[in-house]
Amino acid sequence: MKVTKIEEISKSRCRVYIDQEFAFVLYKGELRFFHICEEEEIRQEDYEEIMEKTLPKRAKLRAMNLLKGRDHTTRQLYDKLKEGGYPEQVIREALEYVASYHYTDDLRYAEDYITSYEDTRSRKRIEQDLQRKGIEKTVLEKAWQNWEQKGGAQDEDRMIRQLLEKRHYNPETADIRERQRTYGFLMRKGFSTDAVYRALKADRDSLCE
Repeated sequence: MKVTKIEEISKSRCRVYIDQEFAFVLYKGELRFFHICEEEEIRQEDYEEIMEKTLPKRAKLRAMNLLKGRDHTTRQLYDKLKEGGYPEQVIREALEYVASYHYTDDLRYAEDYITSYEDTRSRKRIEQDLQRKGIEKTVLEKAWQNWEQKGGAQDEDRMIRQLLEKRHYNPETADIRERQRTYGFLMRKGFSTDAVYRALKADRDSLCE
């Protein structure tokens, strides 16, 4: 295995390419420790130590530090470690490590998120948020089931009324243009069409003129 390129990315860290392909990110002190230089071979035992000890240890610490600040989904942690230049096998090992201690739990994360926003966001909006965070559909469905079993319920009509009050919307005096703008606003929030029509005291035809 030949080191074909060493690319500085900061005062202390460099990207290392082996046989023309990106391999990993190391600190400059580690480059010296492992005697890694451009256009020179990297010893197999050094490569194995980097991939099996040096980087996994660092990736686990990185994941733990990220979780100290706030909860992350598995996908969010993966993305953060990927941005840090960790190889796939190292990322998988780090994710398995934190999961084994239940530091990451996508089901718990989804349930907590639903509970946090149950009174202010529509179900559709919550699902869109969680899917963007990498929550799988099956996990999301289980989270809703658990939430409902604990007595969770949403009142879309009440949530919409609160939003309309903030917008100073009066369905009795609003003209068609204002109703259409407000309709678009509520639909983007993910509320059901029936709930939106009820709140605006309008029918489908009047909003589609």
